[in-house]
Amino acid sequence: MDLVAETQAGSDRAYVTLVTNADYALGARALLRSLAHSGTAADRVVLHTDVPEGALAPLRAQGARLVRVALLPTSPEFNATHARDALHARAAFTKGGKPPFHTPLDNFAKLRLWQLVEYRSVVFIDADALVLRNIDRLFEYPEFCAAPNVYESLSDFHRMNSGVFTARPSEDTFARMLAHLDRPGVFWRRTDQSFLQEFFPDWQGLPVFCNMLQYVWFALPDLWSWEQIRVLHFQYEKPWQEHEKAERLRPLIDLWRSYAGDGPVPDLADLPRPCALR
Repeated sequence: MDLVAETQAGSDRAYVTLVTNADYALGARALLRSLAHSGTAADRVVLHTDVPEGALAPLRAQGARLVRVALLPTSPEFNATHARDALHARAAFTKGGKPPFHTPLDNFAKLRLWQLVEYRSVVFIDADALVLRNIDRLFEYPEFCAAPNVYESLSDFHRMNSGVFTARPSEDTFARMLAHLDRPGVFWRRTDQSFLQEFFPDWQGLPVFCNMLQYVWFALPDLWSWEQIRVLHFQYEKPWQEHEKAERLRPLIDLWRSYAGDGPVPDLADLPRPCALR
């Protein structure tokens, strides 16, 4: 079967994330804890592929509803085009580094959330994100809403980021997606993100604070506001990695680690601000 859920839905609304390996399970653990701290009563669903049970157990223990999913039934040509080495050779990431566990083809499994028809409304959040304030109001937003891909300059506003978006599950929508996704010669430069922007050409913009990308911390510090940020998204390098930007992002990484652990999390009012704002 394409989807196998361990338990029944407990609500008609759900936050959904995707875990395709043990590394993203680490991220999902922090995300789930941050959602619990937000006070939401919505289901917290983890779509997962063939991930080791040891990585899934902590997510189940946090009350997540685990749903096993198969990768999409895409053609060999599509799979070869969107394999990691082929995609990165054709569309290299020049602004930051994608980790070695980044598997571009797996990203398309995110579309399976449209098969979760037991839910009236869904908010998708990437596993490398934290929810810092309650965002339940997004369940009442229409399909399809996403924040712009802003992290370097205002010119980024014309592109959306698929790390947070609103959706309405529908088997009909999912079928139309599959038909549009895998066509001769197609190439989705940024995988699901490029696809979703084309599939929903009239996508509606969420505030950047609903999907604040970590590079804003040092690239656009005047835009950073702990008072307004609702979702913090660690695009490119991940907070559980050692990487060359880690010291520049240390306050954000320390915040993520507090959610990834079992101890207290800091009050947002006590967090430092970007250097340019001090």
